[in-house]
Parts: sequence; C-alpha cells; structure tokens
Amino acid sequence: MTSQREVALLRLAAQLLAGPGAAGPAEAVRRLGAVQGQDFPGAVTSVALRTADRRRKDVEVALDDGEIVRSWPMRGTLHVVAAEDLPWMLRLLCTRVLSGLAARWAQLQLTEAEAERAREIVLHTLAGGRRMRRADLLVAIDAAGVATTGQRGAHLLGFLSRTGTLCLGPTDGTGEQLFVLLDEWVRAPRRLAGDEALGELARRFFLGHGPATVHDLARWAGLPLGAARTGIAVARPDLAALDVDGVEHLLDPATPDRLAGSRAEAEGLLLLPGFDEFVLGYRDRSTILDPEFADRIVPGNNGMFRPTVVLGGRIVGTWQWTGRGARRAVTATPFTAFPEEVTARITEAADRLP
Repeated sequence: MTSQREVALLRLAAQLLAGPGAAGPAEAVRRLGAVQGQDFPGAVTSVALRTADRRRKDVEVALDDGEIVRSWPMRGTLHVVAAEDLPWMLRLLCTRVLSGLAARWAQLQLTEAEAERAREIVLHTLAGGRRMRRADLLVAIDAAGVATTGQRGAHLLGFLSRTGTLCLGPTDGTGEQLFVLLDEWVRAPRRLAGDEALGELARRFFLGHGPATVHDLARWAGLPLGAARTGIAVARPDLAALDVDGVEHLLDPATPDRLAGSRAEAEGLLLLPGFDEFVLGYRDRSTILDPEFADRIVPGNNGMFRPTVVLGGRIVGTWQWTGRGARRAVTATPFTAFPEEVTARITEAADRLP
C-alpha cells in the first residue's frame, strides 16, 4: 500500500521535476511521451524545468532544429513531442477527434472537399522547405479559393495538422512558430501501429507520469478504456505496480529510487507554469490538489490553467508575474496561507525559473 502523498512525490520524481534533469529537451519530452503545449512560453518553461541545464534557449533551439515539435497529436490539444513520435501518434490518436467534427463543420459550412483542396494548396505553398506564419498561410488558402473566414481557418489548419500534412516548426524571431510540412520537417519518423503503438504510448506515459492509473492514461491520450488496457498489457513487462487505496497504479520501476535520492527536493517548493503536465497529466487531480480549490487554478472551468505553487507535492496556491523589466515581480496567492518560510522563498524560486 502506498499513500496519496507518496504518489504525489513519486510523480515529481518521474516527471523530472525532482532529481537530475534530462540531458536535453528531446530526452525530457521522450520520457513524458508528450508535454502540454497550449501556452507556448509556458510549454518552453515546462520542458526546460525537466532538463539538467534548465535553459529556455535549449528548448527553443530543439524546436527550431526539429528535434521536438509542437502539434495536435491527442485530444485536439497542442502538445510538444519528440519529432519522430508525431506521425505515429497522429495516426493512433486523432481518429476520435476527427470523427467528432461533423456537426461543427456543418455549422461553418465547411466540407471535406474544401479541406482536401486546402491540403493541395498548402502542399504547393510550403513545398521545398518553405515556412509561413499562420496568418500568411490562411491568406494563401483564402486566395486560392477556400474561404478561411470566422473559425473556418482554424479548423482547416487543425484538420491538416491532425491528418499529418502540417505541423508547427521553427520560430520567426518574434516568438511565433511557423507552419511547415510535416513530412519535410520530421526527417526520421518512427513506424508504429496497432498494439505496438498502444504499448509504446502506455510505456512512455507511465515512465514519465507514474504512479498513474489506466483511467489517467485513457484521459491523457483520449483513448477508450479498452485501448488503454491493451496498451498496458503490452507495456506491463517494463512497469512496476503499486496499490493505492485498492487501485493499481503503474510506474517506472526506477522511480522509487529516483525519489529516494531527491526526496528533500520533492518535498520542497516548486513554481510551475500554467498547463504543466504535473497538473494536467491525470484524470483525477485530488492526489495533488484539494478539490475545494480546483476552481482557483482554472477559474470558472474555462480551460485556462494558472501557474501553480507546489509544496511537498501538493498545489497550495497560484502565482503570476506583475510589471515588466526592472519592475517585474512575482505575486503568489495561497489557497489558505503559506508558511512564513515559503513566502520568503517564492521570489527566489521565481528567479530560478528558466
């Protein structure tokens, strides 16, 4: 039997938020399988926090070089993944998302024929290694006869990304990522399908997120429970199991030793950006967050997750930057009250963020 508190600390170790970081951004992302990427600056911070050198620049270089990529591989949501993993993840996980688009497309008067015409346009426009800003690519699609007004443009780019034509590539110097052709950008894709792909997905999820449950995997990946169980059956030889209140939790067999070597760090203070995997990577957040305070990190359940203050593996408040330049400061808001020694350390923790 393992306590909920120990599960939270083990997750910090598994996610590389306690203990030695990964050698580089690609290694960190591969371990977790995928890292939430809705907020681009926050995603860069999340990946950098999990590396040994904790440098934002290293993550930006990995994105610009195509080692890691940002796209929509699961749940219709932006994630950062290792470049070689994106094609097989798209094939495995996007079918359910795409099957649910019909009603919205009907409202937008968007047809499959128009979507395929848009594919022809972007293949012609971006062929040969060209890159384009989102707005410019939409102009090109519209000029070639496929309307991109309203939400049509967003749906077209999302569809072409989820069906393997587009992905987000290098930045343009201002922080905006440019669209590229996936087949040109991902130079050495892995070839996984069926049960092998489900098994690899499950293995990577539990290595980088465990201890976690089959329901956590299903929710994280957007899989039916049956498919999640199939993946676990394939991956089980590489995993260990814990009993937590009568529920099986799976994890990397090395995670307990990793926590043993970094327990003081795991039990300490940590500031995380919004949308971090430690918060969003699980169906049930009660292990790390009192349900009474759930609306404090996502007010009104509006999908916008605030940066969090973590102490001893539990989320105890939120934080934000205020001001700019020399006047920039961190403001933290506790759910109840921070211990005095924590209040004194929040500015120091913010200054150490990548």
